[in-house]
Amino acid sequence: MAARILIVTGDAGEALEVLYPYQRLREEGYEVHIAAPSRKKLRFVVHDFEDGFDTYTEKPGYTWPSDLAFSEVDPDQYVALVIPGGRAPEYLRNDPDLRRIISAFTSSDRPVAQICHGPLMTAAAGVLDGRRVTAYPALELDMRAAGARFEDSEAVVDGTLVSARAWPDHSAWMREFMTVLRSKAPLG
Repeated sequence: MAARILIVTGDAGEALEVLYPYQRLREEGYEVHIAAPSRKKLRFVVHDFEDGFDTYTEKPGYTWPSDLAFSEVDPDQYVALVIPGGRAPEYLRNDPDLRRIISAFTSSDRPVAQICHGPLMTAAAGVLDGRRVTAYPALELDMRAAGARFEDSEAVVDGTLVSARAWPDHSAWMREFMTVLRSKAPLG
């Protein structure tokens, strides 16, 4: 059985930030599961940057099934965690099972990749104090309020925590995450 990696998301998760790591990690040989508040077909969104807009725009994205509910997740069955962004983190951060999952990974020093608005969930889990992170730039104050040291960079590595700003940073984000993952949870 291949080593397993968990992705946590929900409706309005950013399509690119869920599906890019999903495919990349499967390509590498990991088994990847998507957990959400319940087992269902999730509806992702596409956030884009358009001239003349002060913030990103949102359009409907792909649908994708979740493999299991947060309440069903046994974090000990997974070697790493991926936390995508989108609008989903706004409501997911309130889920006690999600916070339990995040705390289990960070307290055991397993690799965690977070991007865009995903760090809202690690902030809610109370695991960012003293950590170096990046996130979507509009979250700088949220990250500082959570005790993190915010850096506006395409990828920030703090031990086993790898952060990125948004999907345009995918290459740097996954490159850094793969380095951490291979050192902490190598295949075979």
